[in-house]
Amino acid sequence: MSIQYLSNEDGQITAVQLSIDDWEKIKNMYPEVESIDISLPEWHQEILDSRLQSIAKNSSKIEPLSALMNEFDQ
Repeated sequence: MSIQYLSNEDGQITAVQLSIDDWEKIKNMYPEVESIDISLPEWHQEILDSRLQSIAKNSSKIEPLSALMNEFDQ
């Protein structure tokens, strides 16, 4: 299994990423994994909704992540 760990600016691991194939294997081994309640807190959902509305209104300003990464390389 190939797992990538994502960390914040302080070096703390905040998330993991795995391949779709590995995720499918986990789901086969533990079918209940998809029924785990992962609801967002209301305050978090409000922030996401606000940002999505902003993106919808200003979609011409959206650029690919690669453009940002290129700016960091300069």
